[in-house]
Amino acid sequence: MTLSARAATPGDVPAIAQIYNEGLEDRLGTFETRPRTADEVLAWFDGVHPMAVVEDERGRIVAFASTSTYRTRECYAGIADFSVYVARAERGRGAGRVAMDALIAATRQAGFWKMVSRILVENTASRTLMARVGFREVGIYEKHGKLDGVWRDAVIVERIIPENVR
Repeated sequence: MTLSARAATPGDVPAIAQIYNEGLEDRLGTFETRPRTADEVLAWFDGVHPMAVVEDERGRIVAFASTSTYRTRECYAGIADFSVYVARAERGRGAGRVAMDALIAATRQAGFWKMVSRILVENTASRTLMARVGFREVGIYEKHGKLDGVWRDAVIVERIIPENVR
């Protein structure tokens, strides 16, 4: 399978929403449980935070990775929170890696100095991917949130973008 990444556009919103909502259903990638509408996903395009999509050889979007505000305090403006999601039928084929490589490059270009996220501890595929693209695990949030009534722990990951540390 040939995969390519590019910057996401508002025209990609239906595919992004579908992939995100699959991730919600699977209960392994997020504490969120409410499906997102296309209008809600469109709001993710804020002109500040990069987002990338991955297309297969037929031009179908099979994955996306996005950044968002880490914290609203001014001192954290150079830190981007991030997420990556792969369409259920495409998992394990390298689309997550392509999405993350593109997102890291876009985040570097946008001037952020750090990327952070939290991963459910049992999501070994995501933890392995993050290690492969240069993230380190820096701790565990115990009982970080409930998912379907069960307390879940989350691993904290971070990646410094050295060329943007001034």
